[in-house]
Amino acid sequence: MNIFAAIDLAKSRGFDLIQVTDKVEPPVCKIGEYGKYLYSQQKKERKIKAGTKESKLKEIQLTFNISPHDIEVRAKRAAGFLQEGDKIKINLVLRGREKAMAEFAKNKVTLFVQTLEQLTPIKTERELKKELRGFTMIISKK
Repeated sequence: MNIFAAIDLAKSRGFDLIQVTDKVEPPVCKIGEYGKYLYSQQKKERKIKAGTKESKLKEIQLTFNISPHDIEVRAKRAAGFLQEGDKIKINLVLRGREKAMAEFAKNKVTLFVQTLEQLTPIKTERELKKELRGFTMIISKK
């Protein structure tokens, strides 16, 4: 239909001509109230936004002399974060003479990751990285 004829038809009925999509040739339009159309679009966007949860980066702090039981407790807490859709940053801070025993610290982090893998499937976002003050690693749910 000709665009001018469509506008005249909409005006004669007391409505507006609303362009639904312009990705096809000719563009798709409909006759209706523009205010109601905007309201329905906003309602759809709110529904979509309410259905999605933005993931946050949660941090789990490990220490050099952490016990195996404490590793299990922190792994269960981390599994809860992963189930909620959050990412986890594992942080092991080394102080003083602990920096000389980096292999022992790496083993603590790998033990934590293995314990967590038994609870829930995980995906490594960033590999274990040695930084100035210790080791960090970021993981998420598969």
